[in-house]
Amino acid sequence: MGISKLTTDKVKDRMDIEEVISDYVPLKKKGQNLWACCPFHGEKTPSFSVSPAKQIYKCFGCGKAGDPIQFIMDIEGIGFQEAIRHLAGKYGIEVEEDETQTPEQEQAQNERESLLIALGFARDFFVKNLQTEEGKSIGLSYFKERGFTPAIIEKFDLGYALEGWDNLLNSAKKAGFQEDILLKAGLILEKDGDPSRRYDRFRNRVIFTIHNISGKPIAFGARILTKDKNQPKYINSPETPVYHKSDVLYGMFQAKKAIREKDNCYLVEGYTDVVSMHLSGIENVVASSGTSLTDGQIKLIKRFTDQVTVLYDGDAAGIKASLRGIDLLLEGGLTVKAVVFPDGEDPDSYSRKVGSQAFQNYLQENAKDFIGFKINLYKDEFERDPIRKAEVIREVVQSIAKIPDPIIRSVYAKEASGLLDIEEGIVYAEVNKILLKDQRDQFRKTQEAPLDAAPIEEFFPVEKEGFSVAEALRLQERELIRLLLNYGLQQLGDEELNLCQYLLSETEELAFENPLYAKILKIFRENLNKGEIVDSDYFLGISDREIRDEVIDLITPRREASIHWTEKFQILIPKEDDDLTLTSYKSILRLKRKFVRRMMEEAIQKIKNAEVEKLSDNQILELQEIFLGLKQVQMDIDRELGIVIG
Repeated sequence: MGISKLTTDKVKDRMDIEEVISDYVPLKKKGQNLWACCPFHGEKTPSFSVSPAKQIYKCFGCGKAGDPIQFIMDIEGIGFQEAIRHLAGKYGIEVEEDETQTPEQEQAQNERESLLIALGFARDFFVKNLQTEEGKSIGLSYFKERGFTPAIIEKFDLGYALEGWDNLLNSAKKAGFQEDILLKAGLILEKDGDPSRRYDRFRNRVIFTIHNISGKPIAFGARILTKDKNQPKYINSPETPVYHKSDVLYGMFQAKKAIREKDNCYLVEGYTDVVSMHLSGIENVVASSGTSLTDGQIKLIKRFTDQVTVLYDGDAAGIKASLRGIDLLLEGGLTVKAVVFPDGEDPDSYSRKVGSQAFQNYLQENAKDFIGFKINLYKDEFERDPIRKAEVIREVVQSIAKIPDPIIRSVYAKEASGLLDIEEGIVYAEVNKILLKDQRDQFRKTQEAPLDAAPIEEFFPVEKEGFSVAEALRLQERELIRLLLNYGLQQLGDEELNLCQYLLSETEELAFENPLYAKILKIFRENLNKGEIVDSDYFLGISDREIRDEVIDLITPRREASIHWTEKFQILIPKEDDDLTLTSYKSILRLKRKFVRRMMEEAIQKIKNAEVEKLSDNQILELQEIFLGLKQVQMDIDRELGIVIG
């Protein structure tokens, strides 16, 4: 059953793009817009722009763009209806179903949404199992032994999978779930590819529910409680359309608010470490769930903070084996600290051993930045062996070179030289060698890859060396559409017409090269013929995604002049809308110049091919006259634009 239009309209009226996006990534105000590092791709400098005034977002790195609904669809990987449900829940809006749908439409649910519903059912099933006799005696007693309270069990949706082959399968089927959906959700298995031999994946184990960023169950981790050496300690859900383990961190849903407030994320290894730290009053903690840290997980952390504190069990060999994770965090632009627990202890065991307050104190007092931590880890080795010291220096330098921020890099280089008793200049020199090599490698890659023309960001695009006439023409078409979208309704000086009327009248006989810009221009013209002048808001409301994305790109400024230029230094920065009459006039001249240049190019090409085309002398002479006439028109336009004529 679908969501009613009334509910959708209520959501659209209530939603605010800053509130929606702030749930996923910290926004910082710069000029009229808000900026952040893009949550959709890895980057070290912010190119993700949010406009509260226009209620849109745009990433100038990966091109993602849209309104709050589109953002939820993109970030959660869900459909329109599920995004509306998500936002309705956020704003406390009651969801009304559309009763006009047919039974067939009701059954044709999106597969992804069906999987999420099935996983939600499984979560509820496992949680309720804790109240059965078997669940109480095995599952609940295990949680109580670890000190887990009823509140913490409920907070993390902890549960129990009953012993037996098909408890979940049978319950789900009785509830109306199809076996194929249960199979795709990773809840059941199929023996030897035989659909008649299906059984529960999780049996006789305590269950840890894994949530997505918005709190929906997407997977499960199951721990065995017996000492059966033939069975793995943990069984986890497989990869599914809703669960990609490399992009998920256990506990992030419960931790995201605290991470943002504390501006720090504790990173641990296991499920029980996360739960135990919550019991100790520390909520800004997530776990990689025993897997090596991935780029996707690092990007997830960076949505909420730039500070990470990695907690290591008191096992030197294990710590050294996992140091690559620190380098990945540094490379991702995060500031990294580390805490090591006493030998034989992990966050779970140590928090239960010393109590909540002592545990919190230990974390505060023993957090070391990654340089001091790494050097201290190898101190005993290199104090006895000069060669080993040289190796450690190289390892530390490699880590410093991963840091994208040059100032932070410099601070750590200075600290490392003091701790390692080595000249600061040597550390800088080695770091620079690595950076230079990386730049050369990157340059080689870019040379091998096809290069797209860089976007032109001036108010008035100019022809760049190496641009073809066709490319220059398309850029000027883009500029004219940009002016229409941003200033179409504004009056031109003392004239009795606005910018939209002027630009459309001047382009009546021009056929745009770019099909997308031609389509947008046609919509402007059709509405003007009906007596209506549309603006960017009109285009943001149409169903054509390609047009919407392009419009967002055209109305979102890539950069803004700082207010300090005017307020502090009394320097006036000219704006393109200070004189829209001149701006639009010169834009039309530039566009016509590009059309003239293209016609000149076509005439030259025909003259060059005269022999092949078997043109007569009169035809060649006519083409030459056309070329000279066009050249004169170009020169007239050049004088008007102030272009130096050679």
